[in-house]
Amino acid sequence: MLGLTRTFGALYLASVLMQLGSTLLMTYLALRLTADGIAEFWGGALMAANALGLVLGSRVGHWLIERVGHIRTYVACAGVISAAVLGHEFSGALPLWLALRFVVGLAMMCQLMVLESWLNDRAQSDQRGKVLGIYMVAIYVGMVLGQLALSLNGDLGIHALLGVAMAFALCLVPVALTRSTHPAALQPTPVDVRLFLRRVPQSLVTILMSGMINGAFYGLASIYASRQGLDTVQIGQFMAVVIGAGLLAQLPLGWLSDRLPRAGLIRAVALLLILAFLPLGFYHDPSFAVLLLIGAAIGLLQFCLYPLGVALANDNVEAELRVSLAGLLLVAYGIGACIGPLLAGALMERFGAWSLYYFFAACAASLALAVSQKRVTGEHLQADAPLQHQATPVGLACATLPAAVAPSVTAEESLVGDPPTT
Repeated sequence: MLGLTRTFGALYLASVLMQLGSTLLMTYLALRLTADGIAEFWGGALMAANALGLVLGSRVGHWLIERVGHIRTYVACAGVISAAVLGHEFSGALPLWLALRFVVGLAMMCQLMVLESWLNDRAQSDQRGKVLGIYMVAIYVGMVLGQLALSLNGDLGIHALLGVAMAFALCLVPVALTRSTHPAALQPTPVDVRLFLRRVPQSLVTILMSGMINGAFYGLASIYASRQGLDTVQIGQFMAVVIGAGLLAQLPLGWLSDRLPRAGLIRAVALLLILAFLPLGFYHDPSFAVLLLIGAAIGLLQFCLYPLGVALANDNVEAELRVSLAGLLLVAYGIGACIGPLLAGALMERFGAWSLYYFFAACAASLALAVSQKRVTGEHLQADAPLQHQATPVGLACATLPAAVAPSVTAEESLVGDPPTT
């Protein structure tokens, strides 16, 4: 494990810095909108714009990497992000902020493609699971640090934006100085949407609902916490606890998902999520301690949906189709991350901040109704099932992305291996 950390340490450090900056920016902008008295809908719209940029960024990233290479693509996108981050301070016009969030999402996806395809290409086949598992830990650590960074100052002045710009500037250093061999060029992978709609509909619904819940959480949970009277430091701690709980859930989830029927497990998690979400919907004035406790319980469950959906899908798809499947699952997640914040933001604006958790409960209830182990016929179950689960994506960063963008590695090697080390 230590050897892998040394080998890919530069890429892991860059990942931590990127996610620190991205998460700090996300929460800072939501709190700025709240402080300015702007409706929750716009907080959701900003998250949706970022998610749309992430989805479309995969094509732009492929085009850039093909023409100028990995490091130049990474450096150029880091510069674009730093400029876009500072651009928020020039004007508070919401159309400008929407455009900037789209640009940040698009450029960050290009960076993620560089890092993830690099890790996937350079890792040996018997190490790939561990390499990508450590990468996901780095992603989660960066997100937690980004939330806790709000505690350093506690205000909503320009210092937070400067910190974000510094994080994206510093993430250039380890990549620029790495001595690791550059990865091979990317090749496009065709996706047969109709085939997967027929073959793994329950998985696609799970991924879509996961995107709706997580997208609304990242974009609006900080606004909800602010409406409960929490200060900036407490909001950062609340968000960090939920995300940290999600990281802790990944290892036991991998153990469970390899031993229990996965569709049944998805339904069980969805039902438990309903019970976890509703207290924050009904209880309109929770104490900070209660908010942290319930938030941790939600985090333990919320980030389980995506990996279970991915695992269920891959169990029922041939190895040669898993590369295409990985790309489609990311698109489904991105669509959910666009829709969820818009719907939840509109509900919060109309009915109050606590309606965010009614929205979450409704998503979980819809998933519980849509997914059932009885609907899994086993007709397409593969001989290598069950496959180890993948960690929940952060933004759209996840261990399935390299398979979608770097098919020079076989699908079976990319998606089958040791469970993520968390």
